[in-house]
Formats: sequence, C-alpha cells, structure tokens
Amino acid sequence: MTWPSRRSRENADITENDCVFCDLTQFRAAEVCIENAFCLYASTRDPRDPVDVLPGCGVIIPIAHRPSPFDFTPEEWAATHDLLVKAKAAQDERLAPDGYTLIWNCFPDIGQPALHAHLHVIPRFDDEPLADQGGRSAIKVPENRRPDPSRRGSGRAQSFGPRAVVSSGDVRSEAHVS
Repeated sequence: MTWPSRRSRENADITENDCVFCDLTQFRAAEVCIENAFCLYASTRDPRDPVDVLPGCGVIIPIAHRPSPFDFTPEEWAATHDLLVKAKAAQDERLAPDGYTLIWNCFPDIGQPALHAHLHVIPRFDDEPLADQGGRSAIKVPENRRPDPSRRGSGRAQSFGPRAVVSSGDVRSEAHVS
C-alpha cells in the first residue's frame, strides 16, 4: 500500500490539509476494510514497515479529522468501539491471534505524518520473537518476524469481549482463510 495522495480529498469538508488519514480511498482498498458512519478499520500497513512482520495489523481511523480520541463525540466513541469489536472478529477468524495490542497515536512529536487520531489494532502471537517488548517492536522491527508469518495462532484472543457477528456486508476482504 502507498499512503493516500495529499492532493485528493475524498472528505474535503471534514479534513485537514496534508493529513494522510483524511483521504480514505486507499484505506478502503485494504485487504480487510470495515466502515460505519463515523470511522473506518483497514487491515493495512505503513509501506515503510518491514514486510511479513505481523500481517493483519490495522488501524481504526475516525472519518472526521480529530487530533485525539479526547476530541471524539459520544457517537464517534460508540462507532469506534463497534468497529473494534468487528475488526477483532474478522482477525480472529482470519488469523486466530493469541492476543492484541491496541495503541492510540495522537501525539504530534512522535514522527506521525499528521495529527489525526488513529487506533492501531495489532494481532499478537505466542511465537513472536519480541512478543513481550511492546507495540512498536511488533510492527517496526524486522527481528519480530514470526517463523511462519501466515500460521494461525491458538485463537486464545477469541475469549476476549463479546462475540461479534461480522456479516459479509460489513467486511470487504480479498484475503482467504485456509
């Protein structure tokens, strides 16, 4: 995936200039994409990250430009929760992870391309070499490559939270579970 062009603005009325998260076009083309009226989940990666380090990582992005989750409306919070539960259900089915790491990015000085809150949803697996070293190592460090990145986990994470039903109308996916 390449990051969306900063010139095209699909949501021009609710975006900020130069924000890579405001144009949702390429996020909608992700391997798994689930969307509601307030936010979008895309199972996609920053192209600068090492290949095959924790496939299945994704982000939940509010459609309206919000600098942090502290700026969300009550409806956006509810919609984010709804999407998180559906994203988990989709990844539980696809990858059967052993757990998840959830990370909000809303701090301007950490090298993010724009101030637009987004929640990283990172499936985690027992066989990750750096499983106990936090979220950044999960996706940014090549040494965290699993012995077989396509191998399903134990599915232990399926015990977390309510069981969500994700209909085919909710998810656009081109991935196939074997």
